[in-house]
Amino acid sequence: MIERWKWFVIRISKRPWFRASLYSVLGIATALVALVAAPYIPDDVPTKIGSDAVDNILGVLASSMLAVTTFSLSIMVAAYGSATNNVTPRAISLLVEDPTTQNTLSTFVGSFIFSLVGIIALSTGLYGDNGRVVLFAATIIVVILVLYALLRWIDQLSGLGRVAETTARVEKAATQALCQRMEQPFLGGRPLEVDPKALPGARPLYPRKIGFVQHIDMPALGELTQAEDRAVYICVLPGIFVEPSQPIAWSVGIGEDCDDALRDAFVIGAQRTFDRDPRYGIIVMAEVASRALSPGINDQGTAVDVIGRGVRVLSHLSRPTPPEDPKFDRVFAPGLSVADMLDDFFTPIARDGAAIIEVCIRLQQALASLGRLGDAAVALAANRHASMALRRAEAALTMPDDYQRVCQAADAAGLLDTSNQQGK
Repeated sequence: MIERWKWFVIRISKRPWFRASLYSVLGIATALVALVAAPYIPDDVPTKIGSDAVDNILGVLASSMLAVTTFSLSIMVAAYGSATNNVTPRAISLLVEDPTTQNTLSTFVGSFIFSLVGIIALSTGLYGDNGRVVLFAATIIVVILVLYALLRWIDQLSGLGRVAETTARVEKAATQALCQRMEQPFLGGRPLEVDPKALPGARPLYPRKIGFVQHIDMPALGELTQAEDRAVYICVLPGIFVEPSQPIAWSVGIGEDCDDALRDAFVIGAQRTFDRDPRYGIIVMAEVASRALSPGINDQGTAVDVIGRGVRVLSHLSRPTPPEDPKFDRVFAPGLSVADMLDDFFTPIARDGAAIIEVCIRLQQALASLGRLGDAAVALAANRHASMALRRAEAALTMPDDYQRVCQAADAAGLLDTSNQQGK
């Protein structure tokens, strides 16, 4: 249950309103701290500093921060619309969750709230001369933070919503999710190597919701299987679409009174997330390439760039990983399918780019790179996709010379025997 709440807290902390609310509370607390610190200020300090100086600064800060926040929000909305049209709508969540953007806007909102509370407190006479000095010092610090946030915001705006920047964010999210899964290929449990339906006493567990599995609380399942005669066999992974007629797990030795606790370990939502679902990041990258290859955009350069990014992400499938020490001995989970990962990425790109020679050649080179990394399963899947991409190119390319160039690229890659195809 703790793991489940931890995941929820992480998800909530990525929402824009969370940081904005946190910075607003901080702004209020900073403005009111002068009331507590005022008695500790020597009486002659207000005269030396000029305690009335804070009024004008707070007024300028309040008016400017409101305008800057409104302007920044309009820029964000325009950037999200541009990314939706030119990249893919599935990548917008990464832009919304960007910590730099959230921190910048939260700083603007927090400084506006700080100045507003300060002005209200000054007008009521709560501070006194000594309190004004403390407020003046806090205002200087807030101004410095605002200037720093503005400089970061200017740098951030140079790439916000652009295709290359958004694609880089998707690549980073997919890489993080895949590396995390490679460290725990079975989510911390043991590999699922048997058909749970054939086990004696196994009971199916059906979900009550319809949607995508977003998270599996393995510690909760581990607590339910502490007894030696208990076990849970997971049938789904994060990213799988489930509905009430499809079992998400099978339990052995666990009574029906624990079914609700078992279901609570599976977080099901309306949309897929990048955090625990490496296949989703791969799918979104393929969507970026497919959109770039559409007749309305016709940007094969972006597709070639995405293919290179996909090779970087999928190369982690061949990375040697130490044997996993299962934390939950009686929880069994399926592992990632290498074939499915390559299907998710290369199939749509090969289909939509079959008539573009640059894409066809780059696909053969990319698949050859994956095949040479040493993992047998990756090499087998790469060989299969290279063969399919070559057949798609044969059907789509109208110039025989173009097809010969693709065959030469495939032959140079060493994955296929193209001697028969080149003679056609």
